[in-house]
Amino acid sequence: MTDTVINTDAAPNPGRAPWHLWLVGGLSLLWNAFGGYDYTMTRLRNTDYLSNAGDPAAVLAYVDAMPLFAQVGWGLGVWGSVAGSVLLLLRSRWAVTAFALSLLGAIMSFAGQYLGPPAPPEMSAGAMKYMPLVIIALVALQLWYAARQRKAGVLR
Repeated sequence: MTDTVINTDAAPNPGRAPWHLWLVGGLSLLWNAFGGYDYTMTRLRNTDYLSNAGDPAAVLAYVDAMPLFAQVGWGLGVWGSVAGSVLLLLRSRWAVTAFALSLLGAIMSFAGQYLGPPAPPEMSAGAMKYMPLVIIALVALQLWYAARQRKAGVLR
């Protein structure tokens, strides 16, 4: 009779990803793709798109007046989240790094918005005034989820 040694420290079977990875990754990519679209339309100065947020000239003046660190943070936050979502779906451990950079970028961006010139009323009224908190919370949740999946051995 032989004794079998079971390695309890081994990662779970990396062959199949859990169903929730595809759900979270897909929803994450949809949400973050909208952020990428918003960033792109704003940087391209698309007045038809920007008119949805109020007076396009006021929106562009506000964006142009944002401190440089906030503008850099905005790009890092948006594209870090898009990359994190794609890397999560690819089951790459680098998704954690991408979401961490995205969280840093979002904090930089929103800090600059609060310290910089006031936003046009349309961009800070009603539910829009809570959007920065929602975005930071969602990025933090995506980071937490990716870190948890990396620890579980799902991300390689």
